[in-house]
Amino acid sequence: MDRISVSGKHFLDEAGRTRIFSGVNAVYKGDERDENGEIRYRFGPDGAALSALAAAGTDLIRLGVTWAGIEPERGRWNDLYLADVKNAVRLCEARGIRVLLDFHQDLFSAYCYCGDGAPEWACVKPKAGRKPKVIWAEGYFFSGSVRKSFDRFWLNTPVGGEGLQERYCEMLRHTLAFLADCPGVMGVDVLNEPFPGSAGRTIGLALIKGALRELPRAKRAEYKSLFASLIAGDVMGALRVLSDPKRLNRVERAAGRLVRRFDLECYGPFLERAAAAVRSVSPGLVIFAENCYFSNLGIPCSVERPAAAGAQFAVAPHGYDVTVDTPLTNRADPARVDYIFNEHRRLQERLGCPVVVGEWGGMVPGDERYPALEHLIDRFDSNGWSQTYWHWFPEMPESPILKVLARPRPAAVAGTPLHSGYDRRLKRFTMVYAGDAKANAPTRVYVPEPPKETDASLPVTMISENGAYYLELPPADGPQRVALRF
Repeated sequence: MDRISVSGKHFLDEAGRTRIFSGVNAVYKGDERDENGEIRYRFGPDGAALSALAAAGTDLIRLGVTWAGIEPERGRWNDLYLADVKNAVRLCEARGIRVLLDFHQDLFSAYCYCGDGAPEWACVKPKAGRKPKVIWAEGYFFSGSVRKSFDRFWLNTPVGGEGLQERYCEMLRHTLAFLADCPGVMGVDVLNEPFPGSAGRTIGLALIKGALRELPRAKRAEYKSLFASLIAGDVMGALRVLSDPKRLNRVERAAGRLVRRFDLECYGPFLERAAAAVRSVSPGLVIFAENCYFSNLGIPCSVERPAAAGAQFAVAPHGYDVTVDTPLTNRADPARVDYIFNEHRRLQERLGCPVVVGEWGGMVPGDERYPALEHLIDRFDSNGWSQTYWHWFPEMPESPILKVLARPRPAAVAGTPLHSGYDRRLKRFTMVYAGDAKANAPTRVYVPEPPKETDASLPVTMISENGAYYLELPPADGPQRVALRF
């Protein structure tokens, strides 16, 4: 597989084509052990499932690994775990699927609460175990172990004579050196959803207070306890209030100042250190920066480009409606998710780099229609963004969710994309781009099935690769267009 690089706001392949990726997350958070007690990596999709994904146009997997799996004891590498990870990468490569390597954490570690990420030796041990009562993320606010572990990480507190961030960067270097012969690894996401630690509780309280101020006075008494406005009482009433972008902005204003401070004083310096670690072993790998956990809700992300990353840098923002992980997951509101991704678009413009939406969706399988899913994927396509849906599940190859993701789209453009989109009602795909005859490979459009009508400014050829259909157009200068009806 050829290497992917960054040019301005676009990903390029070695043929000089602009690439736009469509993918899914495959993140294994467990700590299954072999007969010798060694943590092993269990990749979810098998070869048949990956082939089904590839046939549906999937060309990117966000592959999650954990620090606990890689370095279960300080200074001892678990290369059996990494060998399992490499096998997963090879399975993807064999089907033309690239990998975005995600160093994942939720709630800092399984040893703090019920999450994943750091090894036990890097954690503040909890006084007592606790299981979530409503949603998994509540541990960020109710677990002192989680918050204090993050505090120590951001302070680079020494453990065994070496700072936690320094040890983490050694883990990044070792992992990337182990996978150096895997050309399918296009980039590295150095830390999933960084959380501000003890400051996170203050930020959460600021959000709740802001939401309370926006509720009708008669309702405020029902929403006094932390997060009750979102998980109890008149939930739909609270959510209707939070559908107004102006109100959302007021809700997030005070919290936004605290998030900005965290981004600049804690996350930014870590990102610079991590980027330097990646560059020491992987000069050409694309380095991805995520947003703070709270920016998943649309609070501005204030990180700057890490100087050590150089030009090969991109962002992998996350965005979820407040309904995610609740019984209302499939009823995400378009106004609220637009608010989130409008802010991520501003982040892209400020940093001048490409985007892979690292996590979004979280829909529950079982429904036949997913209007929120359709709305978001159309939004990403109109922005020219790549994306990886959260999350792969065993029934995905037969799910309506995959059918929404498997829409007609540009996969590789010999030139600069200007517009593309799919009208589901009319079953019509349109695409406009500025062609470049210097590209060494054709423009390629993924189609889930052969179109009934084709109208294009250049000759079109249909091919099949890895079970998927593509339309190819030869490289040529000047404005080009494609219109398809299905």
